[in-house]
Amino acid sequence: MMKLTGRQKAFLSNFLDIYREANEPLHYTTVAERLGVGKITAYDMLRLLEEKGLVISEYVLPTDRSAGRSSIVFRPTPKAHELMAQLAGEDWEQAEWQEVKEQILQALRAGKGGDYQELLDEILLRLEEQKSPLLAAAEMVTAMILSLNQLTRDAEASGLSEHLRALGFPGEMGLNALAGLTVGLSFVERANRRLIARLVSQVQRYQENLARLSAENKRRLSEFAQEAWKILRV
Repeated sequence: MMKLTGRQKAFLSNFLDIYREANEPLHYTTVAERLGVGKITAYDMLRLLEEKGLVISEYVLPTDRSAGRSSIVFRPTPKAHELMAQLAGEDWEQAEWQEVKEQILQALRAGKGGDYQELLDEILLRLEEQKSPLLAAAEMVTAMILSLNQLTRDAEASGLSEHLRALGFPGEMGLNALAGLTVGLSFVERANRRLIARLVSQVQRYQENLARLSAENKRRLSEFAQEAWKILRV
């Protein structure tokens, strides 16, 4: 996605609003007046957005040819509308991400006696319906971590627990390795076969969702995984 500063995003958003209202290309002085900024500021910003392919300028001849020179007006490009729609969607997803993340972490903190089976069942029911790649990945991460936690708390699985600690789970292992570990659980004798089978069936979709995430969202997901694991291991 194209990078814009906060000021540029706000200006473009306001410019689109004014353009929709006027339904015609806008002179920079009109934009300046509506936004309460200087004429030069408005002109320079519109030219900057034009360089980014978000705005296009046109020269308009006066209706009365004796009235003087042509004037320059600006209108948004389809790219501007697409970008603002993406930014709106991203803002919505991040707001929902914060809400979902806190709900999951709170549920982990509230888990009584380490029994998270009800939470696991809820997550597995939601997984197939979750449309957001980030939220679906977060819920899959939670389910995989809960499964690993159940196994590593079993005295007979202490060898696996030591192995995970040696690898620095989950931060240093990475999010893809977490999926590989879950598949590996299907070969562990003490693992819950029904649960692991349901998780394994979601691994491919999880990896596809990871591939669709931005670097920033992968960072958020990795930090979430570390925080969730820390809560469970206290």
